[in-house]
Amino acid sequence: MQTTETLSQGLKREYQVILAASELASKLEAQLSELKDKVRINGFRPGKVPAGHLKRLYGKSIMGDVVQQAVNDAQTKILADNNLRLAGQPKLDFPEDRAEMDKVLEATGDLKFSIAFEVLPTFDVGSFEDVELERVVAEIPAEDIDQQLKDLADRNKNYTAREEGAEAQSGDKLTIDFVGRLGEEAFEGGTAENVDLVLGSGSFIPGFEAQLEGAKAGDERKVVVTFPADYQAAHLAGQEAVFDVTVKAVAAPGDVAVDDELAKKFGFEDLGKLREAVTARVKADYDRASRDKLKRALLDALDKKFDFELPQDMVEQEFNGIWGQIQAEQNAAGKTFADEGTTEEEQRAEYRRIAERRVRLGLVVAEVGEKAGVKVGDDEVSRAIVERARQFPGQEKLFWDYYQKNPQALAEIRAPIYEEKVVDHIIAAAKVSDKTISKDELFKVEDDAADA
Repeated sequence: MQTTETLSQGLKREYQVILAASELASKLEAQLSELKDKVRINGFRPGKVPAGHLKRLYGKSIMGDVVQQAVNDAQTKILADNNLRLAGQPKLDFPEDRAEMDKVLEATGDLKFSIAFEVLPTFDVGSFEDVELERVVAEIPAEDIDQQLKDLADRNKNYTAREEGAEAQSGDKLTIDFVGRLGEEAFEGGTAENVDLVLGSGSFIPGFEAQLEGAKAGDERKVVVTFPADYQAAHLAGQEAVFDVTVKAVAAPGDVAVDDELAKKFGFEDLGKLREAVTARVKADYDRASRDKLKRALLDALDKKFDFELPQDMVEQEFNGIWGQIQAEQNAAGKTFADEGTTEEEQRAEYRRIAERRVRLGLVVAEVGEKAGVKVGDDEVSRAIVERARQFPGQEKLFWDYYQKNPQALAEIRAPIYEEKVVDHIIAAAKVSDKTISKDELFKVEDDAADA
């Protein structure tokens, strides 16, 4: 096999590969020799089928396998000989002349093809002692814990039926049937019976609950609402709907004290133990928010620290994924770029920049992890699968089997664990200082579109 580099420009490489007809014939003969002792053909004893007859029957089929193997061998040889790492799938170019390819399949002509691909960039990750990060933290207000306990009590209230003819007030629990319509047509998922709804809970579409205040058991009401523009069901987003609601019962809430009895309902010894558990859960939320902001700051720092050429195929693939999501969201909301005060050209440029950032940071994380010897153990992956499976009660085994039989899905579980471990490695080497901020600042939602 002869390989010749025909292009080396930035991260782009192209090679011409020639496999002589004599090599093809040799590989074909070897395959036919192996086949001779396995194939069973009427009129011939096992192992006695003439090579010429086998070639007429199976020659072109076998040569197809030979050509495929030649492509694989060429790619492996090129990468190994030149110490290159593929950034994506190679592009192959075979002769278009049918007669020429027929000669190849008959092992009477040389196999000539080109292979083009992009390679991963090489760069020095260096050290991270020069990276300065600020970890923001916030004190947990005592009233937050009190509110959490009160919310627990509220969610465990006992409700007592109001007297006949009593009007529903905010905080009351209604039992209702409803049928939702768009125009004159009932829509899928818009019909239900015996649904409990606490007025003022905000659990239904905005405006729905307010229109039921003052209702009595036995009342029938028309509730008119408009679904939010970002509603998860695209066919309902931004649509006006009318619900025919039948109020079947109205119940008033009873008082639930925040005391030891409440704690015992949740399996705790006393209120002090329940408070400790609630505090730990709230602290975990604060720690998670702090970690998210620290990671964002680190990614910003890495984005500034590293500057190298990016494989354009990877950038294009990342951009297409982002752009497809943007278009889907626009279609669901029925909006255009003009509605948002921008243009498609401006947004394409912005999201391409985001795609480039994601690719750059992904390559940095991968390189740092490889140099640091970061590994993700099977036990870590198993724990992550178990955590996800818990979100699907009763289907845990199906969930587990899906991941065990789907390597790509398993890789999607492993990847974020690997990334977090690399982030921890870099943070440990960087200069990190703490800064106390308010709770509102800590939990302020930031645009995460640019995150890796």
